[in-house]
Amino acid sequence: MTSTESSGADVFSDIADNYDRLNAILSLGRDKAWRRRAAAHLPAGHVLDLGAGTGAGNEAFGDRWVTAADPSLPMLIRNQARRRVASIGESLPFADGAFDGVFSAFVFRNLTSVAATLAELKRVLRPRGVAVIVDLSRPVGKVQRELHRAGSAVFVPLVGRLAGSPGEYKYLDESLDKLPPPVELYAGGPLTLERTWRMGPFGFVYGAVLRND
Repeated sequence: MTSTESSGADVFSDIADNYDRLNAILSLGRDKAWRRRAAAHLPAGHVLDLGAGTGAGNEAFGDRWVTAADPSLPMLIRNQARRRVASIGESLPFADGAFDGVFSAFVFRNLTSVAATLAELKRVLRPRGVAVIVDLSRPVGKVQRELHRAGSAVFVPLVGRLAGSPGEYKYLDESLDKLPPPVELYAGGPLTLERTWRMGPFGFVYGAVLRND
């Protein structure tokens, strides 16, 4: 689950070889389905895959023209997208209004600045362009949230140890508590929040659709 933060980029560079396989384990095999459900909200045309990593979302984009952006070169060289750009979300090297849509999966909790990245997305999206975000968040209910916190504190580092990257996966678990729920995170920002939905056990994965009004 990729990152556009410089320290986060180092984390994901270290686990690039096992990234896709471990994502499948951590998501119980559902990560591709979550990406497909979210990508269905993208418009046709030119799409920026922000935090594209190894290209796990490529098959969900259909015949859209995709530019893959990620700060981690070990991840990006594994991506089969035709156009690949090394970049962080907070400072995108693209012209104003360059994209019809932006897709970002499992990135936002690892950003240095969500506010700066959202401002950049607004800049590079055309008017009425759409950004679709998928990420992890603690469940909404108090009981579900505490059960999920206790479970992930054991399961995620265990997977990391099996992969030989215990420190990196400890970081991933801790990042789940970094940001507020999506309805709070995106409210009042430069892009209009149109809808959110929950997926996965206890609803610990969310999707969000934002529009550049």
